[in-house]
Amino acid sequence: MNNTTRILYVTDVHGSEQCWRKFLKASTFYKNVDVLILGGDLTGKIIVPIIEQPDGSWFASYNKDYRLKKEEEVKDLERILRFSGAYPFRCTPEDTEELENDEKKLNKLFEKLIVENIEYWVSLVPDRVPEDVKIFVSPGNDDSLLVDDVLKKDPYITYPLDKVVQVDKHHEMISLEWVNPSPWNSPRECVEEELRKKIDELFTMVDGGYENLICNLHAPPLGSGLDSAPRLDENLRPKFVLGHIVIEPVGSKAVRDAIGEYQPKMGLHGHIHESAGTHKVGRTVCINPGSEYGEGILRGYLIDLEPNKITRYWGVRG
Repeated sequence: MNNTTRILYVTDVHGSEQCWRKFLKASTFYKNVDVLILGGDLTGKIIVPIIEQPDGSWFASYNKDYRLKKEEEVKDLERILRFSGAYPFRCTPEDTEELENDEKKLNKLFEKLIVENIEYWVSLVPDRVPEDVKIFVSPGNDDSLLVDDVLKKDPYITYPLDKVVQVDKHHEMISLEWVNPSPWNSPRECVEEELRKKIDELFTMVDGGYENLICNLHAPPLGSGLDSAPRLDENLRPKFVLGHIVIEPVGSKAVRDAIGEYQPKMGLHGHIHESAGTHKVGRTVCINPGSEYGEGILRGYLIDLEPNKITRYWGVRG
């Protein structure tokens, strides 16, 4: 009898449809995957207008300028944008001017595109993931609160926030999307003291011990090497010293201290895209797969769990 549960953990896909499709396909691409976990930051960060011109052509700018004459060319660009994490939006020059001058209308459009995109993503699940594979998908600090309602009502996905979920019969999981303050002022940030309270509340929900508990905490532990990012100046640009970017730890003290105190089996983290790797806090194995969503590359970790131990874990990328 096989007592091993194989998990694929990924995070920070930021609107990349290509990464989402690879995430779903991974349930059959990698052998014997029992559980898929996506740890947060599902949504994109940018709308790219595709502007209709008076002569019937279209213009868009994303890394370079596009001048498109045929419907098929427009559709190809829309696919490229969706796969890289941007939201294409066909519009007129008048629409563009109106959105530039009306922040409320722009925000409303952004929210509409976010919801439509997530609804489309979850509609792909039943045709791509076997029924016996569990799927846990949580939002992250960058995600609008509108995302939660879409995930909660989907019958094929388990929304893991605000409760304890059963990964398998031996391992429970708690999840938290909130992170410590950042320069980006994202929707789900709070001071370290409040973050620690949120974490402690989740641990009180766990009936058994913590020796087989998985903690899906979006913020990585401070100083773990899973949280190294460029130091930014007042204009949110990387600081340089002698021609080199200054790197500093930006993770959460509350996450580090809580893991050190409670010592769960494993910490699943993300948030800092450039800090892929593993680190131990006491006996707890902490993982950050990193992210290359802009290139459509899915980074993840395969994790083999037996009833009382982690058999092995290794990074995958494709």
